[in-house]
Amino acid sequence: MDEQSPIAATLAQVGSRLKRIRTQRDISLSALAEATGISKSTLSRLETGQRRPSLELLLPIAQAHQVPLDELVGAPEVGDPRIRSRPRVRNGRTVIPLTVHPGALQAWKSIIPAEQNRPEPVTHEGYEWLYVLSGRMRLIVAGHNLIMGPGEAAEFDTRLPHWFGPTGESPVEVLNLFGRQGERMHIRARPLSREEPAP
Repeated sequence: MDEQSPIAATLAQVGSRLKRIRTQRDISLSALAEATGISKSTLSRLETGQRRPSLELLLPIAQAHQVPLDELVGAPEVGDPRIRSRPRVRNGRTVIPLTVHPGALQAWKSIIPAEQNRPEPVTHEGYEWLYVLSGRMRLIVAGHNLIMGPGEAAEFDTRLPHWFGPTGESPVEVLNLFGRQGERMHIRARPLSREEPAP
């Protein structure tokens, strides 16, 4: 498991939470061991983080303390729609993931520095939709060489040679949606995009 993942971070905090709840109730490890049927050494290792928490260990502890399992674990509220992701740098581009669950459709925001303006077309399976948030973006797809500004969108089959980046004047911020081949976004580019001849 990724040590930086939300699940790993939550599990890492369980031990200190268990100890805090136990000490607030003024219960000794021996008394908790007797109430739960879990050995004192196992309880101690749980509290110090030396033992990974599991349901078979946490359920008896929650019952002994008469607290909900969620409180014991400190799990985030179910249904919280906010996405807390950290920007990543890939090939000199800042990428901010906007989807947290693996699936057919992935969304992210890209911030591409002005100097990354040399086209290097690639091909791969999938279908991509782009929306320009700020700056001026150059998009090359097969025989098209387009300059797009804020508010303009495009979609294309990524099996075609393609590249997108800034025109070189300033950074460009782009919203990206990427899906596996055959899963169209159902949003079309403006029918009369400004098109420039290839250099």
